[in-house]
Amino acid sequence: MGRYVIRRLLQMIPVFIGTTLLIFLMVNVMGDPTAALCGDKACDPATQAALREQFNLDKPLVQQYLIYLGNIFQGDFGTAFNGDSVADLMLRAYPVTIKLTFVAIVFEIVIGIGLGVITGLRRGKPIDTGVLVLTLVVISVPTFVTGLVAQLLFGMQWGIVKPSVAYEAPLAELILPGLVLASVSLAYVTRLTRTSVAENARSDYVRTAVAKGLPRRRIIWRHLLRNSLIPVVTFIGTDIGALMGGAIVTERIFNIRGVGYQLYQGILHQSSPTVVGFVTVLVIVFLLANLIVDLLYAVLDPRIRYA
Repeated sequence: MGRYVIRRLLQMIPVFIGTTLLIFLMVNVMGDPTAALCGDKACDPATQAALREQFNLDKPLVQQYLIYLGNIFQGDFGTAFNGDSVADLMLRAYPVTIKLTFVAIVFEIVIGIGLGVITGLRRGKPIDTGVLVLTLVVISVPTFVTGLVAQLLFGMQWGIVKPSVAYEAPLAELILPGLVLASVSLAYVTRLTRTSVAENARSDYVRTAVAKGLPRRRIIWRHLLRNSLIPVVTFIGTDIGALMGGAIVTERIFNIRGVGYQLYQGILHQSSPTVVGFVTVLVIVFLLANLIVDLLYAVLDPRIRYA
């Protein structure tokens, strides 16, 4: 296990460098960031030269990336174009988005897996058909439509929740945005769990357990569900990074000052330190989530061993 973890950590290094380099290049080819700092008017040459020197924009692109890479290993993610430290922006934004993602993951696990198990055990029944149709509708509707409709109905028409989240983003106010953020993934988790449960329910080991007279609840929880959850855990694990990075729409709709909000502001103002810094941390989160998912395989299926 130890060697496997070390090998996976070493494999992360080229992936990390490749993805951050790609992001760095993409952000910097969008145009001269100093032009956005001066608004509609063109910068005077002296100011523009000073800004380019301050943000190392006067150096070759590869040298800029190496300087950036060296700085982040020292915990320095640079300074946003509005003068704020990117690290300070992260300290304010990431806790909010982590709470939002946590709420979304809870919905995926509780509702998604719950509905998947129920429909998988009742394949072909009316409840199975109803849930399949409902999940198809959820997958087909874009998240911004789901978010706006939920905000209109629950926040404005019925007054059940606040239509926008407070600056402190208390957990209670993140329930509706979390459900909106999780909606599409929740539908996929339901379908994935249903298919996996339905297939494993016809397996020999399940039929053997039934023939031995084991209680139905024990067969489901200790045998059927344990094996059926392996692909679901893979999906949810990889979905953590996608939810955090894809929260831009949900955070904009509910006015949440999280990662999505900061990324939107960074893109809007062409603040490359902000965009690259936030995406770099998202890459790290995504890589670590994948490693944890791989390690969970051995917990769910004892037959899996790591060299």
